[in-house]
Amino acid sequence: MGRKLPAFLFIAFGSLTIGSLIAITERFATDSIDSLLPNPSKITSYSRPGTITLLASNEEIIQKLGPNTRHKIRPGGMPRLIEQAFVAAEDRRFYEHKGVDFWGIGRALITNIRQQRVAEGASTITQQLARIIFLTQERTYTRKLKEIALAYKLERHFSKKTILEQYINNVYLGSSAYGVADAAWIYFSKSPDLLTLEEVALIAGLTPAPSLYSPLVNSDLAIKRRAIVLKKMHLQGFISNSELMTSLRSPLSLKPAYPKYSKSTAPFFTSWVEQKLPYFLSKEQLEVGGLQIKTSLNLNWQSKAKSILRNQSPGEREGAIVSIEPSTGLIRVLVGGKDFSSNQFNRATQAYRSPGSTFKVFPYAVAINEGFKPEDLMFDTPRCWYGYCPKNFGGKYYGEVSLSEAFSKSLNTIAIDLLAKVGFKKVIAMANQLGVGNEAKLGHYYPLAIGAYEETVLNMTGAYAGINNRGLYIEPSPFEEIRGPDNSIIWSNEINKKRSKRVLSKRVADTINWMLRRVVSEGTGVAASLKTRQVAGKTGTSEGNRDLWFIGSIPQLTTGVWLGYDNNKEIKSSSGEAALIWKQFIEGIDDDFEPLKFPRKP
Repeated sequence: MGRKLPAFLFIAFGSLTIGSLIAITERFATDSIDSLLPNPSKITSYSRPGTITLLASNEEIIQKLGPNTRHKIRPGGMPRLIEQAFVAAEDRRFYEHKGVDFWGIGRALITNIRQQRVAEGASTITQQLARIIFLTQERTYTRKLKEIALAYKLERHFSKKTILEQYINNVYLGSSAYGVADAAWIYFSKSPDLLTLEEVALIAGLTPAPSLYSPLVNSDLAIKRRAIVLKKMHLQGFISNSELMTSLRSPLSLKPAYPKYSKSTAPFFTSWVEQKLPYFLSKEQLEVGGLQIKTSLNLNWQSKAKSILRNQSPGEREGAIVSIEPSTGLIRVLVGGKDFSSNQFNRATQAYRSPGSTFKVFPYAVAINEGFKPEDLMFDTPRCWYGYCPKNFGGKYYGEVSLSEAFSKSLNTIAIDLLAKVGFKKVIAMANQLGVGNEAKLGHYYPLAIGAYEETVLNMTGAYAGINNRGLYIEPSPFEEIRGPDNSIIWSNEINKKRSKRVLSKRVADTINWMLRRVVSEGTGVAASLKTRQVAGKTGTSEGNRDLWFIGSIPQLTTGVWLGYDNNKEIKSSSGEAALIWKQFIEGIDDDFEPLKFPRKP
């Protein structure tokens, strides 16, 4: 080992280096270079790359996807003790320098030369913030110069308080915690404003090597780092001597928790939304992240639907509930089963089930469009179509009946007769235009008229919503608005509404809605009737009683309910049970709607 140089040489060398750095920095941070630097306004809207925030329709956070899955402290809400701890730990001259602390650089340089290792850092909080948001972690002179220039620029554009808040909100603090709000929850299961002095000091001490110092990884090192920060806080006058002594003796009391927003409050809905995102956003937009997605979900309605479905579906029987706002196409409720934690199969979007008599709305709609009237008489008798001989439910036939009566009684023979009269092509085209039969193609066979086909609850509910919207179909959407990292609107449901298409004239749609109201007032859907509201809807039961349906509407909302077993086992019940669940759900959210009426029968 060589001899150590005298101290005065270290000081002289350090002074020379500091002077050189000042000259370089002043030269680098000229107006010409400054204009090439990123826009500093990004720091106030910054979200870690890859992060997607899913909001409910009331802007409550449902879930965060990606590396930063939690939340931040709002501007002006940072507890003073937390600010003091981070200043003491990371940048004691924070309030004195203008972005770069040359005294700190000199001090660190001399310390590191004396100890012949990197024993002390010199980056200010402002420099660290610039690095977090704008730069990579590479160790090059070019990056360091950019970091310094950016630090100066940030200091010119923002107050010290804003810079400190943004740093504390975004710095990595180990164990997947980004920002102090993350760390407070992950290490202590509490919000930042409830942290004690020793807890704040521990968190602030993690910044130099968060993965190493995390108390969940190495509690001894974490306690040592906590002591260092506490002593620095005392030296700067932030805490008293008695507070220091008490905190140093305090044991490490952890209460680890999962990240606050990593788990969804509506998992059937959000898991489906994740699958839909690539259809609305480019790969680049998803990778960059920082997206704020305001979804259509009404959390209160979702919770009520989930609770009712769970309580009314005994044993292994499952179900699904979907609610769509007809005037916008927005999906307000999507429950795909009783318990997502035990079975993630989404019966609202993934299960293709026979819709039974709910499919009858399509041949009837085509018939009305072709000039048939609800009062027109048909003959309900046993009949066969090319060897296919359907029966009515219960084996009963009514002879001469009106179209409206046949629809309300859900007579199979009349539905098939209408299909034969108006033709397969028109019925299939009608269903397709209303969003049904586009994935699994509809075939030219007579049982189609009574639902011998498989479709999702979402698509069937969307079709009924289009009829409820007086024949104007809007493709169901889970998104109200998608905003980018800069808060600009990338996608809005207003765009979706403009792509709406008229499938039925208002006259035809209003006639069908009137017939659907009769189903509830005097037909198979009477279990869904409400004393204070008009209800339009249709029941459905598949062959072998394997699927029970009710799709019903009030003027402002269309809701589909399906009940059944995943293994297609027979259900010992009727579609009236699905209608009853629909009724319980609507009664539970009744106060959220004005008592509107459907348009009159044309």
